[in-house]
Amino acid sequence: MTQTTPETGVPTTPVATRAAEAVPVVEMRDISITFGSVRALDDVSLRLFPGEVHALMGENGAGKSTIIKALTGVYAVDAGTVLVEGRERSFASPAQAQDAGISTVYQEVNLVPDLTVAENMMLGREPRRLGTIRVREMNRRAQATLERLGLDLDPRSLLGEHPIAVQQLVAIARAVDVDARVLVLDEPTSSLDADEVATLFSLMRRLRAEGTAIVFVSHFLDQIYEISDRMTVLRNGRLVAERMVAETTQLELVQLMIGRELEVLERLDRAPATERSEAGPPVLQAVGLGRRGVLEATDLTVHEGEVIGVAGLLGSGRTELARLLFGADTADTGEVQVRSTRRRLRSPRHAIDRGIAFSSEDRKSEGIIGDLTVADNMLLALQASRGWLRPVPAAQRTELVTRYIEALDIRPADPQALMRNLSGGNQQKVLLARWLITEPELLILDEPTRGIDIGAKAQIQALVAELAQQGMGVVFISAELEEVLRLADRLVVMRDRRKIEERLNEGTTVADVLEIIAGEVRPEQRPTSDQEASA
Repeated sequence: MTQTTPETGVPTTPVATRAAEAVPVVEMRDISITFGSVRALDDVSLRLFPGEVHALMGENGAGKSTIIKALTGVYAVDAGTVLVEGRERSFASPAQAQDAGISTVYQEVNLVPDLTVAENMMLGREPRRLGTIRVREMNRRAQATLERLGLDLDPRSLLGEHPIAVQQLVAIARAVDVDARVLVLDEPTSSLDADEVATLFSLMRRLRAEGTAIVFVSHFLDQIYEISDRMTVLRNGRLVAERMVAETTQLELVQLMIGRELEVLERLDRAPATERSEAGPPVLQAVGLGRRGVLEATDLTVHEGEVIGVAGLLGSGRTELARLLFGADTADTGEVQVRSTRRRLRSPRHAIDRGIAFSSEDRKSEGIIGDLTVADNMLLALQASRGWLRPVPAAQRTELVTRYIEALDIRPADPQALMRNLSGGNQQKVLLARWLITEPELLILDEPTRGIDIGAKAQIQALVAELAQQGMGVVFISAELEEVLRLADRLVVMRDRRKIEERLNEGTTVADVLEIIAGEVRPEQRPTSDQEASA
């Protein structure tokens, strides 16, 4: 029986029928990889069928990135076999894997923004005559590929002029142009909004209908169930299960990934805001804080023991507010009062000296230093506050690093491990440890759980709740509204670079927040300050 994909109109075949008729385009059998004393993969197998979207699932550190890099020639395999269309292969480089029809598009787009769309699509494979690039032919070929994929893009436009979502689509188009039979998409939706995700999924369905095997890595379970046909679940470097998505509930999937019941998530549900202990005195008060073209004048007060949840769409001003509160950007208007003392935070150093810590959403560029050890990364903020001429004493250094590795369950528990070799979730924990070591009074967290697995996410959320219980003020920013509502005592909603709503988080639902963001709540429907106080 033939079906038609609604988004593309392309005929396709039910997954069960395709799987019964097909043989794997790629089969990885009993793959093992060891880094020093760490066994990253232990007899892991993976099958990829043509015309399927295959979700690769597991916590950070489960082995997802390692098996992808083994498949694409980044890592050598210590044991096991890789078969491509039934033929045993061994790839010494990503170029060899690409020649075999296996292409990867990573979360961070690896293209050249100063070149055109066509130049990026044909980079290294440009049509030439007598050593000269044939620009018209290059543009024609790029245009043909874009049209085939249903992408309305000018191949002559500069890549850097397009948003990140479009750049990812161009990266996929490049992979398609080299006749990729296997396309690996590693966290492609982590920075996309709903419309951009829909466009990406439409393209994935088109490629699936053409017979491409797609590996999809994502921490958004709803997306996995919307687009994927089959899944492989890894845990601690081992294969847990291969399942058809339609035959696996989300509860079963989470239990497979984290290897335990959902108690860890259930413990995150804090008591209603009105039942929690009273917040203490203000830690920070921002009055009229703004920056021209970035954020309209904003008032915000954060009390001891209080979690302020900041919600809003991408571009709403959430990150801009966080950076102004920390002094990473300089405000044009307004002032910040720290413990009732007026301050102009001219730099992050000033903020750190006044007990303010900030963990950026861009941990790759503004957080981790990959070539330094876990211990060095963890102690950077403390060392900066002391000055580089006053090194942290060795005994104190050892005690602090050991304490926070244990407290945050950082894996591997090796202070000398290079930061770049840790999973995303464990890198995020090291960054949190960096700021907790400074004993801040206010902790600003911008997307602290983006791109990490559900287990690490649960641990970080539980930590935030515990820190607030101990009296720390927290500003928590996240695109996941359920996460914000689970943790926040007070909710700040932003839109169009300004604060549009602030309310006590008492019985607020995701639908309520979405209505506020969409501007569908009339002023008379919103609770007044008196109503909130009486509540």
